[in-house]
Amino acid sequence: MGLLSLAIWTPIAFGVVLLALGRDDQARAVRWVALVGALVSLLVTLPLYAQFNVTTAAMQFVENTPWFERFNVNYHLGVDGISVWFILLTAFINLVVVIAGWEVITSRVNQYMGAFLILSGLLIGVFCALDGMLFYVFFEATLIPMYLIIGVWGGPNKIYAAFKFFLYTLMGSLLMLVALIYLYISSGGSFDLMTWQKMPIGASAQTFLFFAFLAAFAVKVPMWPVHTWLPDVHVEAPTGGSAVLAAIMLKLGAYGFLRFSLPITPDASHEWAGLMIGLSLAAVIYVGLVTLVQTDMKKLVAYSSVAHMGFVTLGFFIFNDLGLAGGIVQMISHGFVSAAMFLGIGVLYDRMHSREIASYGGVINTMPKFAVFALLFAMANCGLPGTAGFVGEWMVILAAVKVNFWVGMAAASALIFGAAYTLWMVKRVYLGPVTNDHVKKLKDINAREFFFLTLLAVAVLYFGLYPKPLTDVMDVSVAELLKHVAMSKLN
Repeated sequence: MGLLSLAIWTPIAFGVVLLALGRDDQARAVRWVALVGALVSLLVTLPLYAQFNVTTAAMQFVENTPWFERFNVNYHLGVDGISVWFILLTAFINLVVVIAGWEVITSRVNQYMGAFLILSGLLIGVFCALDGMLFYVFFEATLIPMYLIIGVWGGPNKIYAAFKFFLYTLMGSLLMLVALIYLYISSGGSFDLMTWQKMPIGASAQTFLFFAFLAAFAVKVPMWPVHTWLPDVHVEAPTGGSAVLAAIMLKLGAYGFLRFSLPITPDASHEWAGLMIGLSLAAVIYVGLVTLVQTDMKKLVAYSSVAHMGFVTLGFFIFNDLGLAGGIVQMISHGFVSAAMFLGIGVLYDRMHSREIASYGGVINTMPKFAVFALLFAMANCGLPGTAGFVGEWMVILAAVKVNFWVGMAAASALIFGAAYTLWMVKRVYLGPVTNDHVKKLKDINAREFFFLTLLAVAVLYFGLYPKPLTDVMDVSVAELLKHVAMSKLN
């Protein structure tokens, strides 16, 4: 078994073991098994970075074995500089979520922990898959554990939110399945992504494929105007579910653009780049304004995620190396920051059982340690220099200005909106005098909460001050992808 298979199947195996443990009277053992599973799952991904060759754009750690030979479907895995960091991010966030849910989840603990570990393995499978059908299987399979996480451990309207999440994301993916079958037939019976990327495809076929992929990936990102499912789902999802959804699952759609839309339909990507830039700016500006009027902390962060992901798609479709690399850096840094924001809100919710901003005030007086973390993550969320939230956005803005000054100017407005809605929430929730007796009785974070918030704080600061480990890994692969897209346009 190769390193990628280990990264995929280790958390899934631990998840299955947890499901077999069964009873809530074994909750203590379940939590320790889950922690060991999450830690081992992270450790097996570290060699992918340690042994990664940054000088080549070729796929590395490749595994290729026949799966369904009759249809030429292979268990084909590999990573390049674009995908490797997403595997480490997924394993890291999974570990943090297990620690965060240690005391909070008291019923069906084995199923909760097992669902997250299985979900982690499936998500890593998406980032490794080099076979179109294998990608689709992993891509759709991630819906099942997340659907259960929302539907079982969610809020009062959890069933509605779970169905909305499932139907929105599934419906978009059906068109992608049609596109995959079309490519399979056109290529003479191959699901190999590398074969599809080298295959000549006519202009009308590229347009059909581009919009078929857009239907699946835009919902997943989510792009404006198909973003409306996200706030409802975040509000009802348990804290860990919101963290994984924002940090990892939103990245599947953007990753799909890098693996399918840009390399397989490069001419259509150029032709419809104006549309994509327009939708991205709508997410950055319009959704940023919508975020300003939110009264629920989770909804505010959910809408801000839509705005932040607008930078990602903007960076991809301005077709220069700074923009594309900036989009990928933004995906990874947003993973750390959004998870930290949702887990921080979870810390407050566990104590007050309210996400309404009006329920709080002066939290810094009763929870000073927690307030330090919360303020750091809030500053990262609005793109403060020196935090991970700044680097990717700044790269995309610079790239946009090179292409069109006004596009860059419009994108930069997100920094103003981000500061406005984030600082408004910080002022109302954390600063000033204590506003009610409930806040007066709050207890500061314990050792477990301090530990997982520290892990996230270190990541947010480290990649904000020193993003070189991210950019060094992806530079060659980004240059190769842009070269492929440019050469196709010339031909």
